Amino acid sequence: MKALGLIIQREYNTRIKKKSFIVMTLLIPFLVVAMLFVPMWLSTIKDSEVKRIVVIDDTGMYAAHLQSSDYYSFEIVMEKNAADMRNDVGQELFGILQISGDLSKDPQAVTFYSEKQAPHDLMMYVNRTLNDVAKNYKLEAFTNNAGIDAETIKSIRGIVEAKNIVSVNTIRWGKDGEEKETSGDLASGIGMASTMIMYMFILIYGSIVMQGVIEEKTNRIVEVMVSSVRPFDLMMGKLIGIGLTGFTQLLIWVVMGILLFNLKDIFFPELIQSGGASGYLSLLSSVEWGNILLFFLLFFVGGYFIYASLFAMVGSAVDNPQDSQQFVMPITLIFIFALYAGIYSGQNPDGPLAFWCSMIPLTSPIVMMVRVPMGIPMWEILLSLGILLASVILTVKFAAKIYRVGILMYGKKPGLKELYKWAKYK
Repeated sequence: MKALGLIIQREYNTRIKKKSFIVMTLLIPFLVVAMLFVPMWLSTIKDSEVKRIVVIDDTGMYAAHLQSSDYYSFEIVMEKNAADMRNDVGQELFGILQISGDLSKDPQAVTFYSEKQAPHDLMMYVNRTLNDVAKNYKLEAFTNNAGIDAETIKSIRGIVEAKNIVSVNTIRWGKDGEEKETSGDLASGIGMASTMIMYMFILIYGSIVMQGVIEEKTNRIVEVMVSSVRPFDLMMGKLIGIGLTGFTQLLIWVVMGILLFNLKDIFFPELIQSGGASGYLSLLSSVEWGNILLFFLLFFVGGYFIYASLFAMVGSAVDNPQDSQQFVMPITLIFIFALYAGIYSGQNPDGPLAFWCSMIPLTSPIVMMVRVPMGIPMWEILLSLGILLASVILTVKFAAKIYRVGILMYGKKPGLKELYKWAKYK
């Protein structure tokens, strides 16, 4: 046990004191925030040049309703054809909008000509404006034909144009009768975030385990270490030490997230004042954070030990990273399948895909974290944890049998049959 503790301490201290670990731990949260908010901010920056758009309205019914803005200038031209002004497009003009018929009868009787791709916001504005005008003409025609008075049609128009969108409140009943306001979107978002973090950490630190084993084997350091330490202790020390490194990094990010949340009024005042954001923030208190964090930790530990022990087994069987690809690829494909299963399980957390992938130990750490925030039965979580724990024990024992032989094998690229023989050695 003393040797195991020394190996854990060595693996942990070696990695956590690296400048790269410190820099990336502090930098990655800001990079993630930048990746989320910078594109949104950049999308609000518009071209300072006002784009001229000529409107040719053969009906004379729609052009006047298109209002110029700081970015687009609509100029009405009568009795001209778009083909006659084609040479001006891309130079003096950005585009030509030609309305060739009554849109209330023929919705396709409008075309926009341009040299460049039409901006999304421009097309959204034009479509919305023309649709509203066409709808008004339809109402007026219906009024005249049916003999309905102006006041009645005004009331109908007010109902049609009303912006009061129905929003269903969701309430969860606890077993003790307690009512909690919840949000399916919020629970789904928390589940997907937990899944992505789980996927990223297990894959990254599992790969670090494999690289560390290959490096020690290539440098012949392992030959000296196994003379005084059991191979099993050597492998477990590496798994635990690197796992603690990942857990430390995750803990730092959680603390940074809590601090950022408490300072949200300072850093994101406009976001907090918006109705949607304040509504979601008020629902955060209804989330059972204790259960989510506890089960995240348990499934993270279980998933990490399964995949890290497999990566350690692969690292011990090869002499260089290139030779590891044939063994790593199946493991990686299974892990990618687990991620996609988790994504699709978010849409139907009680479906057969979600349930069975929650029980299979190679996919349960990823898929179960999508389902936990949804409030699934406790017996499913405990059953999944029990299967995962049993699988961890079996996987670690199997990987250790191959590890003890592989770390001292050089010059030979083993196949699956050879690995099976190593696992059977006494």
